[in-house]
Amino acid sequence: MAYSDPMTSKDLFSLAGRTAIITGGSRGLGREMALAFAEHGADVVIASRKLENCETVANEIRAMGRRSLAVAYHAGSWADADRLAAESIAEFGRIDILVNNAGMSPLYKSLTDVTEEVYNKVLDVNLKGPFRLSAVIGEHMCAPTADGTVRGGSIINVSSIASHRPSPNEVVYGAAKAAINNLTMGLARTYAPHVRVNCIVPGPFLTDISKAWDMEMFNERAKVAYALQRGGNPDEVVGAALYFASDASSYTTGALLNIDGGPR
Repeated sequence: MAYSDPMTSKDLFSLAGRTAIITGGSRGLGREMALAFAEHGADVVIASRKLENCETVANEIRAMGRRSLAVAYHAGSWADADRLAAESIAEFGRIDILVNNAGMSPLYKSLTDVTEEVYNKVLDVNLKGPFRLSAVIGEHMCAPTADGTVRGGSIINVSSIASHRPSPNEVVYGAAKAAINNLTMGLARTYAPHVRVNCIVPGPFLTDISKAWDMEMFNERAKVAYALQRGGNPDEVVGAALYFASDASSYTTGALLNIDGGPR
């Protein structure tokens, strides 16, 4: 959003009167961001593959007194990106914040075991979907309103520390997320000065995916691999998300913010 008048620190993180789309918003980091945005005044579109799970979070938001729309969405589908944008704009009239959070990183035994189908799916979900949705919503944010003004907005991509330091089990995923980092900078230049585009780069967070980890092994490794010596709790993404979504980051675009416990 364009800078206007100075705000008090109390108002910097307000999202009152704004509408956000959060992909992958039914669980994990996406759910935490959705609830935090609602707490700060935003109406929220929850988009994920399973509509029932989206409705659960949407109902939590409605119970907070905010409006919410649940949309079944496949992040690897070009057509679904167009449909999600259209349904969201039809429901709320405007989109001010987009969070491209949906992603996937399937396990494999070796790189030669990665099939073309899996490779394409990882690239589609982690890169194609965010690209198309950002393009459609970015154009919407830049479109003049009836009085000729441009409302602007904020696009927040969610990458991964694997984009910088991929493990042997994250080669394709890490490449896709590295592309998201690049996409962030490209979109920031494309939609400036009206739309800010930034990227959260998480390290290991203890979301649903961590249930498959050997936690004893992880905790031992964390003591030497991370300065904070632990994994992140899901709600610890909220500060960064609110910063990028709100006027607190009015002079920040094209930024990559690592939230990874400080790798040693």
